[in-house]
Amino acid sequence: MEKKLKTQGKQIVPLDLHLNENERILVISGPNAGGKSVCLKTTGLLQYMLQCGLMPPMRIDSQCGLFENLFIDIGDEQSILDDLSTYSSHLINMKALLEQADKNTLFLIDEFGTGTEPQLGGAIAEAILLELNKKQAFGMVTTHYANLKLLADNHEGIINGAMLFDTKFMQPMYIMMTGKPGSSFAFEIAKKIGFPRNILDDAANITGDQHLKFEKQLQQLEVDKKAIRKKEQDLRIADQLLTEVVDKYKGLLSELESKKKQYLRNAAAEAQELIQKANSQIERTIKEIKEAQAEKTKTKEIRQNLEKTKQEIAQKAKEVAEEKKKEESEVVLKVGDTVCIEEMQVVGEVLAISDTDATILFDSIRLRTSPDKLRKVSRAEARKTQRRWQNGIAQDLSEKAEHFDLTLDVRGKRAEEALDIVDKYLDEAKLLSIKEVSILHGKGNGILRKLIREKLSHIHEVERFCDASLETGGTGITRVYFR
Repeated sequence: MEKKLKTQGKQIVPLDLHLNENERILVISGPNAGGKSVCLKTTGLLQYMLQCGLMPPMRIDSQCGLFENLFIDIGDEQSILDDLSTYSSHLINMKALLEQADKNTLFLIDEFGTGTEPQLGGAIAEAILLELNKKQAFGMVTTHYANLKLLADNHEGIINGAMLFDTKFMQPMYIMMTGKPGSSFAFEIAKKIGFPRNILDDAANITGDQHLKFEKQLQQLEVDKKAIRKKEQDLRIADQLLTEVVDKYKGLLSELESKKKQYLRNAAAEAQELIQKANSQIERTIKEIKEAQAEKTKTKEIRQNLEKTKQEIAQKAKEVAEEKKKEESEVVLKVGDTVCIEEMQVVGEVLAISDTDATILFDSIRLRTSPDKLRKVSRAEARKTQRRWQNGIAQDLSEKAEHFDLTLDVRGKRAEEALDIVDKYLDEAKLLSIKEVSILHGKGNGILRKLIREKLSHIHEVERFCDASLETGGTGITRVYFR
């Protein structure tokens, strides 16, 4: 099978399944030929192999349960001899399941509720599923019925699973993701195989806009959720990075201000020293004039002229400084100008500006600041500043990667504190493109492990997670793999 798939340019997609005491029944929905029945059959085969003492093909650190009762309803069992229709045979199987199901039961049902009028079949299927949930049985069902997809929102113990579908290339991905229902994509699949357009239009009119809107909204909701999660992740990482950059450059600015004051003090001292030297030279000159018996009036005139020159130079320096300051203050910033935020040395484009507030675009991030903190710069200076900033970021990332620990220890931490630490740790790992990390939470009563794994299951960038191998910590360590 693997060789055949490779010749077709395809690959085997692993199944990642997790049921526990709080999430016992998995309702799988999604497109036809999307892998729902294969998922069900794979689970049944592996569980049966395990209970027969055979080694199932799964990861070494996988955990499995053992069940006293296995109920499987897959395929068509209609019988002319026994006068059984497809739906009648399913009902007989469901009756036997309801009579014997308990917390040690595993049931696998394909196309749950089909074979009769959809509304009635869906209602009976919903009632059966709720009763199995009361009996605390474990199980998986596949369905296209909307009422079964909605059960997970209102009943603890039941969760949704969806076989993902690539809407761009209009083909199934054979990947199951828990936590949300899937769309059947019936119209989309029909369009792909070239079904007559007029038939599909008639079907859409018969079905009604409301049902089609529900399917489209279900699909769009998932797309929007993924986009929002990605945006939130990008913003969180950007915010963290920007905060670190701001803190760093504030420190640098403070250091520069301190050095600037020191340089000014040194310059003032040097200027004072030069003046004193000049005065000494002047005094020596005057002394020499006196010794040469020059006229007193001539000496006095020389001294007055020298003092006047000193005052003129000082006044000229003051005027130049005031003129320069005036020129800088008269620069009017406008939308589209390239500016630099002095305190951070960040270069961006002005998007909006008023007397009290300015918004600039920096590397796809919008920053708000006061206009008096902005300085208009040329494109050449902007590129130079940008390169200097990027080099600083690259150096920061290099330093972070060098000191990044691939194992995070949160033992002994309170739940809220541990989750916050894990959140920041994972953000940093993703920022540094780390592919695999370990979270050491200890075994204990498993509360911290459960909370951390629940958080991991909602992070899109996390491909999968599992216990560490027995020799490296077992259930006390969660291994996390990024996409």
